[in-house]
Parts: sequence; structure tokens; C-alpha cells
Amino acid sequence: MKRAKRKAKPSKSKAAPGVAAPAAAAAKPSVSRRDFIRNIQLGALGVAVVGGGGWYLVQDVMASTREHDLSRLGNGVPSVVQIHDPSCPKCTALQREVRDALTAFEGGDIQYLVADITRTEGRRFATMHRVNHVTLLLFDGKGDRQGVLVGQNTSDRLEQVFRDHLQRHSAGSS
Repeated sequence: MKRAKRKAKPSKSKAAPGVAAPAAAAAKPSVSRRDFIRNIQLGALGVAVVGGGGWYLVQDVMASTREHDLSRLGNGVPSVVQIHDPSCPKCTALQREVRDALTAFEGGDIQYLVADITRTEGRRFATMHRVNHVTLLLFDGKGDRQGVLVGQNTSDRLEQVFRDHLQRHSAGSS
């Protein structure tokens, strides 16, 4: 005798009270229009923050690269070159004072360059001028060395030295 094939009957197990049926659990809750708009706003804010941070980082790297470009010396703009060791606290303090002093000048009046002695180019530059770190070298627009400041100085003193340097350079170029 042949056995009749039976179709499997779906189980009729009931869920415990307070527990959702498996099919209902798989369904995603709908997102309200308000929640959707809030998520869009938060996403846009996140993109703006990440984008702004990226832009700031790129600008900072570009400025640092520009400061370390010693080939800009002699481009017609008087220059201050700091012989700098990034691991030296005195060098870092001097750099802070120089940057503070330079805020008193227009962007194209004087340029600030850094000869980092941990880099080959910076070490070569310092050796060529026979100076150590925590030193500022003043150059005219032609790239000729006009002065040397050794050691730490206040931003007020540096501002005055830079003004005198610019006046001498302006008087010498006329």
C-alpha cells in the first residue's frame, strides 16, 4: 500500500502573552517624517564638522609646508628664519613669540620661515650659517643675511626688531 504524502501543517504555537509573534518582530518600525528630517540634519551637521576639520587640517599642513620651504628666501620679501628643533622647549617658546610678534604686520610685509634641524635641509641651512637652534636670522628681500638674534626674546622686543629690519630694508632698496 502506498502511503499518502501529507503536507506539513504550519505549527499553531501561540506566543506567550506580551511577546510579539516572529513575523511581527521582523517588520521594521516605520520612521516618522520628523525622525527622518532630524536624521538628515544630524548627518548634514556631521558632514560639515568632518569637512571643516579636514579643511583646517589641510590648511595647517599647507602653512607648515610653506614655512619650511627655504627656497622662498630671496623672493623680494624680507624674511625671518628660525633655526628650530621641534623637541626643544626653548625653540617652541621662541616660535610662539615670533608668531605673536608677526601678527602686527601685514601678510606680505615680512615672511616667516623655519629651518627645522631635524630635517636635512634645515640642518644644512643652520650649518651653512654657522648657528644653532633657538636662533633667528634676518634676511633682506634679496636673501642676504642682515642680522642674527640668538636666544629667547619677548614678542614686544621681536616686533621692534622686525620693524627696524623692515625700515632698513625699505631704506636700502629705495
